Amino acid sequence: MPSTQVGTPPESDDVSLSHGLKQRHLSMIALGGVIGAGLFVGSGAGIAAAGPSIVLAYALSGLLVMLVMRMLGEMSAAYPSSGSFSAHAERAIGPWAGFTAGWSFWVLLCTAVGLEGIGAAKIVTGWLPGTPEWAWVALFMVVFCAANLAAVKNFGEFEFWFAALKVGAISLFLVLGVLAIAGVLPGTDSPGASHLRDFLPHGGEGLVVGLLASVFAYGGLETVTIAAAESQDPVRGVASAVRTAMWRIALFYIGSMAVIVTLVPWDAKAVVDKGPYVAALDRLGIPGAGQLMNVVVLAALLSAMNANVYGSSRIAYSLVARGQGPKALGRVSGGVPRTAVLVSCVFGFGCVLLSYWRPDDVFSWLLNMIGAVILVVWVFIAVSQLRLRRRLEREASQRLVVRMWAFPVLTWVALAGMAAIFVLMAREPGTRVQLYSTGAMTAALALAGYAWQRTRAKL
Repeated sequence: MPSTQVGTPPESDDVSLSHGLKQRHLSMIALGGVIGAGLFVGSGAGIAAAGPSIVLAYALSGLLVMLVMRMLGEMSAAYPSSGSFSAHAERAIGPWAGFTAGWSFWVLLCTAVGLEGIGAAKIVTGWLPGTPEWAWVALFMVVFCAANLAAVKNFGEFEFWFAALKVGAISLFLVLGVLAIAGVLPGTDSPGASHLRDFLPHGGEGLVVGLLASVFAYGGLETVTIAAAESQDPVRGVASAVRTAMWRIALFYIGSMAVIVTLVPWDAKAVVDKGPYVAALDRLGIPGAGQLMNVVVLAALLSAMNANVYGSSRIAYSLVARGQGPKALGRVSGGVPRTAVLVSCVFGFGCVLLSYWRPDDVFSWLLNMIGAVILVVWVFIAVSQLRLRRRLEREASQRLVVRMWAFPVLTWVALAGMAAIFVLMAREPGTRVQLYSTGAMTAALALAGYAWQRTRAKL
């Protein structure tokens, strides 16, 4: 397709951005990016619903995520862009698709910045009772906003150390857990398989709830393909991150769930009240386990905040660079889209204020609206890869540094998996409203994007 056609973005929309991320930054972002706040914060409810079958739930959703990352890696290595899947969707499907995927993800990231700030503030106010939550959120927002305004390397440095802490903590947890299960950890007795006998305590319905919880725990893996565009070697960075995604997901997510349900009874009250990791560490007799995990969870939340400020600003910048948003958001100085950073932070803090002022209507509506956005993005990724792969094979096969496995069979398998999750969400009362709210937002953005595409075509 010629580059002058509507629907084909420029070869790079990142010409004004700096390339200040080093390979060590990108490697650690890729490694720590899979350890999201959702793993620590949301997995307890999944275990309570699914019991030991939560391991199966995380394995199934992990396989889907691996396929999505492979598809995204193939396109991002071929066409590095801060717009990532949004730019790929525009190139493969049309401007309306890039518009829809990009702006829906921007809303998701900005809202998530606020949610993660609230979660982090709750931990700090637990240590310092009497201090206002909103003030801590404001402080975190100012710190990460200032860091992202200054230079991209600041984002990289924050993520490097946050990721190092998360990786170190969960690796230590896995080592201690495996030793305890093997019966060689001093002071503990091996539980054997006694906690695994009731594998499906709530039947298929419980597994479904656990599966849906696990799917959304994987959010945030896309950041590495956005960040790669500002690295010194984007193609190498994406290829390395994608090729190691499988063992990282298997080790950190599936491995830790297996350790937890083996060590702790799935129906233990502490799994939900204290969190599964704290419950497991208490079982091992680790002193101060709760506070240790609070530090790790705080690091995970702040890491997610930092990554989402960065990701939202780059997605917005890329959209504007492709003519799909207000030009003011595309202003770059010092290699940083500073207006986009500021607007994204203001939106995020606005969500925090709504959580205090209008928690039962406006804020609740906003949360439901972003509930299934990540699945919508995954659908755009799969459809884009189906279309771009054939084009790349014909026109630029040398760009296929990363290749999707068993194409196109596994791409279709991934799409079928996404369709199945949509059906499961429609069946569950707790997720049905999220599905419909996200569907309404997606439809509105698609119509706006299509109208913009038609108007631009006439110019």
